[in-house]
Amino acid sequence: MGASGGSTQLSLITRCPGCGTAFRVQREQLAAHFGTVRCGKCGHAFNGVAALVGEGDRPRSEAPLAEFLEEPRARGARWLWALLSVAAAAALVMQLHLARSEALAWVPQLRPAFEAACRLAGCTVPLPRRPELIRIVSSDMHNDPARQLFVLNALLRNVARFPQQYPDLELTLTDAGKPLTRRVLRPAEYLEARVVRTGLEAGAEEALRVHVDATGVPATNYELCIYPHECLKQAKQ
Repeated sequence: MGASGGSTQLSLITRCPGCGTAFRVQREQLAAHFGTVRCGKCGHAFNGVAALVGEGDRPRSEAPLAEFLEEPRARGARWLWALLSVAAAAALVMQLHLARSEALAWVPQLRPAFEAACRLAGCTVPLPRRPELIRIVSSDMHNDPARQLFVLNALLRNVARFPQQYPDLELTLTDAGKPLTRRVLRPAEYLEARVVRTGLEAGAEEALRVHVDATGVPATNYELCIYPHECLKQAKQ
């Protein structure tokens, strides 16, 4: 028997339940695709193993070949896992983006990696912001009657082991222990923009001076605290 005869002995015949067309298939093909095929004539997908017919029922020579498909449920599961993986990766990236300042506070060595990623993503890596780790080492305030201003001087110290953003400060003008007016000073209000951008290095100190309009405020004293953590502690005392 020739080579073509040997190939015929290894083939099987399956019939499309949709249009009745019979096809010759190989055992290896059915096994590789979980038996699922699509009829090349009517397009109907069916289980080729369940639709096997006897050898006597020969396929029609004009019938187009069947198209072998992947098992639908397996393909759907792979798509589902792929979508879940993409969603999980996106969620992780978003969490890292939102928590990048806190992550750098605990592991400053991650900054180069975050900065490299942000260069690609078009974002920035802000310095950590931990105001509870900044101390007011000293402060004083005096009146400048000629200009009707109060001049506030203070010295800040970063006790953290990493550089961080400058804090907000709360200044309260008082008289006989009673608050007269209160104001929250943002870093840009008491330091130059260049200094604010670079942040306060670990263990470093920074002196500041603020001129406060004293028009119509008969203040005799003041209170200064790191906003909001230190101010809340002082309020509870």
